[in-house]
Amino acid sequence: MKIDIESNIRFDRIEDASHSFLGAEPFNNCVVDGFFSDKLAYELENEFPNLDDPLWREYNNPLEDKKACNDWEKFKPITYQVFQYLISSEFICRIEKYLRTPRLYPDYGLSGGGWHAHGRGGKSNVHLDYSIHPKLGLERRINLLVYLNSSWKAEWGGALSFWNQRHDQKKPGKPITTIVPEFNRAVFFDTSQDSWHGLPEPMLCPDGETRRSIAVYYLTDPSPDVEQRGKALFAPYGDQENDPKILELIKRRSNVNTASTT
Repeated sequence: MKIDIESNIRFDRIEDASHSFLGAEPFNNCVVDGFFSDKLAYELENEFPNLDDPLWREYNNPLEDKKACNDWEKFKPITYQVFQYLISSEFICRIEKYLRTPRLYPDYGLSGGGWHAHGRGGKSNVHLDYSIHPKLGLERRINLLVYLNSSWKAEWGGALSFWNQRHDQKKPGKPITTIVPEFNRAVFFDTSQDSWHGLPEPMLCPDGETRRSIAVYYLTDPSPDVEQRGKALFAPYGDQENDPKILELIKRRSNVNTASTT
């Protein structure tokens, strides 16, 4: 059944939140609570696959423990329609206006996006996302994340943290902003500003609980000085700092030719 997705997105809340986007610390970002109507948010949560579903692509290494799926054929009907709308020209035109960005382009393939899931012990070291789309040659500019875990408790962890960058080197400095993954909460952030982010502490949720989110990324024409990064660049965390095996893993994970072997 065709759903009117547009009428189930709270554009008034996006517009209100967007006033704090430019100039936010440590890079442009804003949080939108109640992004979807409650009805649509619960329907999306109900369509979200279980953590043990075989459809997932798994990332399980010392840098990241998560699952993801960006296969349109696997999306259930409502989820499919939501992703279709979030990459539509109608939605993108509104986002350009609210966030005051240059022209944005959709990523129809949802490269790196789609469904994301973390279970107990799930984490993602602080990292920079890829800067240049692997197929389109466009620069990644805006991330949109929406959380879909109605039973989540803050004490389980799983908060998204935004880190500043050390002045003397290409590494994260310290966390500046922390965002709890509350149900139906959306986050927009600019990935072109040395945007170190992650959830580096393993989550403490009970077995069977899942940190659920959907992710859509928007692209723009490359700036002249954009750093050519085809894969995410992770940073070591905690006692990983001087571990040669971790540093080698980071090197392989950031290389387009070796990332799939990690």
